[in-house]
Amino acid sequence: MQSEYMYQLLTKMKDGDQQAFHKIYDATYQDVYRTVCFMVDHQQDREDIMNEIYMQMWTSLTTYDTNRPFHFWLNGLVIRQVQRFRVKSWRRFRIFERIRGFSQEESHWDQPAVLTDGTNQLISQAIQKLTDKQRAVIILRFYHDYTLEEIATLLDIPLGTVKSRYHAALQSLRKNKGILPSERMEKINDY
Repeated sequence: MQSEYMYQLLTKMKDGDQQAFHKIYDATYQDVYRTVCFMVDHQQDREDIMNEIYMQMWTSLTTYDTNRPFHFWLNGLVIRQVQRFRVKSWRRFRIFERIRGFSQEESHWDQPAVLTDGTNQLISQAIQKLTDKQRAVIILRFYHDYTLEEIATLLDIPLGTVKSRYHAALQSLRKNKGILPSERMEKINDY
């Protein structure tokens, strides 16, 4: 297609002329589809991507620089849409894998030994009563033996915030002192 004719169609399309859009679509569909076919295996995925490409073309035409070749710009849309599709597909795959993994009847993560390994059930219950922020600090401190400075770095919060959460969590655990074993309380009281 001649570049002058294409430029006229693009100008009309920018003004909202749907006939110009259809003419551009007819002129470019085969090349775009061939490119998508090389990059994507499944037919249904190809059709979805093609729809996204032409929707993106319609909505982003205002950003098109008429000093640049139209086909170069259009192929950029094709590549970006294929990449977006792959990212979405990967996310969906990961979500489905997680769901499948959680739905398996025998998951070693659900075993009582993993959940309470080295932890008394009462301690676990007391920790569960903490706020999420306090719980994160306590778990990192007692189960992973991180220093408060390391916890601040891991959580990307100020050291003072870590210290206040830590001390509030310890106070809460001390209130539940009756349910905690004495050896665990000695470790908590040392801090």
